[in-house]
Amino acid sequence: MKKIVIGADKSGFPLKEEVKTYLVSLGYDVEDVGMQTSEDFRAYYEVAPEVAKRIQSGSYEKGILFCGTGMGMNIIANKFKGVYAAVVEGSYSAKMCSVINQANVLTMGGWLIAPQQAMDMVDRWLHTGFTEGLEHKHDFLSNAFKTVQKIEDENFKSL
Repeated sequence: MKKIVIGADKSGFPLKEEVKTYLVSLGYDVEDVGMQTSEDFRAYYEVAPEVAKRIQSGSYEKGILFCGTGMGMNIIANKFKGVYAAVVEGSYSAKMCSVINQANVLTMGGWLIAPQQAMDMVDRWLHTGFTEGLEHKHDFLSNAFKTVQKIEDENFKSL
């Protein structure tokens, strides 16, 4: 079964609920580590590490985070070695963060994104592979990703 980990703070909670329902309808096993109800307050800086740690440990290959703008979750998630989070506000950027950057965490804003748009963004991100459509740039993008990992190795601590 396909697995994905998600989480949201209060501002991202309604959008997360819509996307969670959608992912389950597609057959995903969804672990929700964020707010479970609209009254269950958790801040972005509490939720993002929960998703990032699951990606970092290898328990999950992909994660999605939701807050007001997606930016707070993105900042926190990218503090974890091996986590490549991308803030997306449109379908093209959701696709290209997979194609170019191998993003393993998607972050989006509940104040900015409509549910139908979020579902399209998630689809494009989940179903587009690294260098897809840019095969002629595969060597360059592979080397770029290795360089990013080297920078990460020099500046981040492991678990």
